[in-house]
Amino acid sequence: MNRRRLLATMTLPLGLSWVTPGHAALPRSVEAEVDSLLASIETSGCSFYRNGSWHDPKAAVAHLRDKYDYLVARDLIATTEDFIERAATKSSLSGQPYEVKCGSSAAVTSGRWLYGKLAFLRASS
Repeated sequence: MNRRRLLATMTLPLGLSWVTPGHAALPRSVEAEVDSLLASIETSGCSFYRNGSWHDPKAAVAHLRDKYDYLVARDLIATTEDFIERAATKSSLSGQPYEVKCGSSAAVTSGRWLYGKLAFLRASS
């Protein structure tokens, strides 16, 4: 076997291993709701507790967006509720719940906060 053919034979399986299966597109309504929830976080002025420390809204949105993108790419998000439950309520590493603290109010779980925002968003639509 000549060298070129041998190289092609060896690299073809490697190249194919990098191909990832396609994933189903999310309904536009889910994307819009998740985008609205993330915008609500970003403009909230609230602090977000994750894995032992408080984060500003910009850092919280960046983290949640990364988790969301990861889950969407693996077809693990089909609804806005999936986003809240699988990406935005607790740490995937520690299992500790995320919390939200706005001003002098007591901290609440991020799930409670986000479900409240989602209910308001849907009621105003």
